[in-house]
Amino acid sequence: MDGFVRVPVREQDAKERAKNFKEVCLGYNKEEAENEATRCLNCKNPKCVEGCPVSIDIPAFIQQVKEGNVEGAYQTISKSSALPAVCGRVCPQESQCEGKCVRGIKGDPVSIGKLERYVADTARQMGIVPEGAKEKKNKKVAVIGSGPSGLTCAGDLAKMGYDVTIFEALHEAGGVLVYGIPEFRLPKDAVVKKEIENVKALGVKLETDVVIGKSVTIDELMEKEGFEAVFVGSGAGLPRFMNIPGEQALGVFSANEYLTRSNLMKAFDENSTTPIMRAKKCVVVGGGNVAMDAARTALRLGAEVHVVYRRGEEELPARKEEVHHAKEEGIIFDLLTNPVEIHEDENGWVKSITCIRMELGEPDESGRRSPVEIPGSEFEIECDAVIMALGTSPNPLISSTTKGLEINRRKCIVANEETGQTSKAGVFAGGDAVTGAATVILAMGAGKAAAKGIDEYLSNK
Repeated sequence: MDGFVRVPVREQDAKERAKNFKEVCLGYNKEEAENEATRCLNCKNPKCVEGCPVSIDIPAFIQQVKEGNVEGAYQTISKSSALPAVCGRVCPQESQCEGKCVRGIKGDPVSIGKLERYVADTARQMGIVPEGAKEKKNKKVAVIGSGPSGLTCAGDLAKMGYDVTIFEALHEAGGVLVYGIPEFRLPKDAVVKKEIENVKALGVKLETDVVIGKSVTIDELMEKEGFEAVFVGSGAGLPRFMNIPGEQALGVFSANEYLTRSNLMKAFDENSTTPIMRAKKCVVVGGGNVAMDAARTALRLGAEVHVVYRRGEEELPARKEEVHHAKEEGIIFDLLTNPVEIHEDENGWVKSITCIRMELGEPDESGRRSPVEIPGSEFEIECDAVIMALGTSPNPLISSTTKGLEINRRKCIVANEETGQTSKAGVFAGGDAVTGAATVILAMGAGKAAAKGIDEYLSNK
């Protein structure tokens, strides 16, 4: 194989995986990883690092993979990333590190994500853990939320020697990693729990079932419990709906609820006590990664699945890999289509959804072409379930119970992009709580920036 073509990664057969929740991608073995690593040109000015939100020294870790030095590669990655096994699976590398790879100009970019996954998985099997702080600082920091931004911020602060406690509202740590991303993309026991254990091994304490704003407020943490700084990484868990007629019918779900039931509550397992609807025909509204996750979950639970999205395939915001996998598995895409009404039967359950055909008009503020309805093009899709995957916004509980914390019109916390500092002294924020729903790696980048900001704040206090 020449250097222009990447080493292919093994995957479960599409027909088989459409019936199970086992991981789709099987990853590289040692030989495949080392062969792929040889494709790296070890650029003097590595653009791939510029494309990484947490600035991993990518050429260095790939060189170590090439040499068979997995431990060295893992420690190199761990200096920058608290969640390498997660990032190797769910990062949109094609638009970040791999999108900048020089190899991609005349051929395939280096499979940086798959190599990161190989290193993290192999290190876990070998019992290798990240290196902790050499000296401890007698200063307490609270981290709210155990999702990607919270875990990253906590891990970085612990490596600096701070006494860090994470407060998680749910009964299990991991945030969107456990409730949002399905098992077939991100195994919970084998991957997520192990990554969290590595963060705890750095000295981070973790308290679950603590709802900040109800159990205790940020002001109380700082004034009564001795925390000198607080990082808010509470995510964006409040779902959006279309507000169309019939949306209150039984069988209409937010993607958040549907995926949380399946992922965190293990409803995909037939032995689970958590109820979940096993639809015969399901319509998923939306075109992002969450829509793909919901659609592929519904398919595995036995439904014929239609993804309805108001723009065309080129405009689908989901990763191309996720769209490709969804199509392989048999999911039907109704593009340039928008729902206008949901119909219910005599018992109040969804029986069909009326949609209208769209065409792309002039670009909107973001540069994307705005979809416009085609009059008279309405048609009906019979279905017994509708999942709305239209994005999420932050829950206002924290901002409404914290004095002096500024939010914007989208109910997101206002924070400095470089330091995470909010309008309240000593309170920092990052991830989806600040930006609205975004990617795991961008949340991690924000957690990393905030850890640095907190260190500077406490050092100068």
